Amino acid sequence: MGFLFLWIFLLIVGFALLVKGADWFVDGAAGIAEKCKISALVIGLTIVAFGTSAPELCVSVTAAIKHSTGIAIGNVVGSNITNILLILGISALVRTLPVKKVSLWLDIPVLLLASGLLIGLGAWGNALSWWDGLALIVVFAGYMAVLFWNARKEQKAAKLAGGPAPEEDKPEKEPKTKVGKWFRMMEQKTWFLILLTVVGLGMVVGGGTLLVESATRIAEYFSVPEDIIGLTIVAIGTSLPELVTSLVAAAKGETDIAVGNIIGSNIFNIFLVAGVSSLFWPLAFHYPDNLIDGLVALGAAVLLYGCALLGRKKLGKWAGALMVLSFVGYYVYLFLVRV
Repeated sequence: MGFLFLWIFLLIVGFALLVKGADWFVDGAAGIAEKCKISALVIGLTIVAFGTSAPELCVSVTAAIKHSTGIAIGNVVGSNITNILLILGISALVRTLPVKKVSLWLDIPVLLLASGLLIGLGAWGNALSWWDGLALIVVFAGYMAVLFWNARKEQKAAKLAGGPAPEEDKPEKEPKTKVGKWFRMMEQKTWFLILLTVVGLGMVVGGGTLLVESATRIAEYFSVPEDIIGLTIVAIGTSLPELVTSLVAAAKGETDIAVGNIIGSNIFNIFLVAGVSSLFWPLAFHYPDNLIDGLVALGAAVLLYGCALLGRKKLGKWAGALMVLSFVGYYVYLFLVRV
């Protein structure tokens, strides 16, 4: 019993290292990029986007290297289900969330494609092989190219209209605490940004390793399948950055961030996280459990799309309630039927 409490404590420590490490990594890397005169557009499409998926990437890759494929695939699918049904659902209950036109014709359809590919490739060979992973990464590169092209087009259009380019020239809020002011001052120093990036990356890697090891030990203690641990504890834990970001954004009225953060993270999870993880070790796709989980993730994306269309590009309280109830129903199935 003593070892169980130790592993639970280490699990919590791993979560904390993941969340804070990803935060520091993004701050440091973005600061270095700005020092090197890299545009805010490129920073947003690369460093920040990678940073939000860093916990999932590190956990799944570590799990794949340790051959804990249940945690690796469960983390990806579980995070996507949690992001839409729980995080977006609660955010929509807090405040009505508008869905951008570009998300309806590009981002959500790409998410539907990604979810379908994950199910199809996994069911085809009962695993995601390195070849499948490579295909996912190639599609991801194409999606990033379209995103970059579209963002550049918006920037040029904004400049021609005489306004500021999107995502640029936004004044930053002055920190109120002494620690916040000190941190803001230190972020002007290149050596501190490099240190922040290295330490942040180390925390993400260390936290991911600790989380996978402790989750595996807890699963063994309770005789719970690895995929259930990946779908629940690990998935919710690695979704904490998205959870905090979306809820805070919704509460402050920054609704575009709340929705875009979730859709983008889910696309990254499938194309990048699952794709890279399968390069290290084939991710077993068990029938029918993983197929059901994949269909739930696909169903969550379809529900998001349907609610956005029926709500006239908005996710209201009724949509949020439906998502949260669907999440509860899925978890009831997991613990009453699967375990």
